[in-house]
Amino acid sequence: MMEREEQRMFDADGEARDRLIVWIRRRMEEYGITMTDLAAAIEADAAALKAPMYRDAYGNTWDGEGDRPEWLTRAIHAGQNIDHFRC
Repeated sequence: MMEREEQRMFDADGEARDRLIVWIRRRMEEYGITMTDLAAAIEADAAALKAPMYRDAYGNTWDGEGDRPEWLTRAIHAGQNIDHFRC
């Protein structure tokens, strides 16, 4: 009995997945989104989620790229070692 119920849930999940794929494909077509566009967006999101290299107790973060943020500069000028904030 349990196996039948699990199989029904699996089938329902599969059907929901299939419906979702159809819906996504239709929206992509409707808005002119190509697979290349989608891949580029996913890649950009992954780059944006790059792990921070430095973090303070207040949740401020810095990935180590670009200008050093003010919160970290202030901490260093106050005598903190930058390695104290390294993740």
